[in-house]
Amino acid sequence: GPSTAGMTADGAAGAAVPGAGMSADAAAGGAQSRTADVVAGPGGVMTDEVGVVTGELTVRTEYAAGQVTLKVQYKDAEEWYAVTGGRAALADPAALDAVHTIAVALVNRPEG
Repeated sequence: GPSTAGMTADGAAGAAVPGAGMSADAAAGGAQSRTADVVAGPGGVMTDEVGVVTGELTVRTEYAAGQVTLKVQYKDAEEWYAVTGGRAALADPAALDAVHTIAVALVNRPEG
């Protein structure tokens, strides 16, 4: 069977993203993003716009113009919030998957 474990990749035919439940999007101009559904751990995730968000969230790791940015939203909501301190330079866009994997691991704490 397929080795993508239910993942999707938009903008790149046949591309697989490591990790179950994640998706990848590629846009014109080199902008890319990865998303994954998580459950925030104790204390939630601090955002610039609304403070702490908790519960079932979607994490998005975006890469554009040499910068990586972490955002979160309540699962299935429309609004995205910037994670406080979640922006850094990223010289190699190929590292986006690794950065996303680490971000998801830090935020996803369903057991506390």
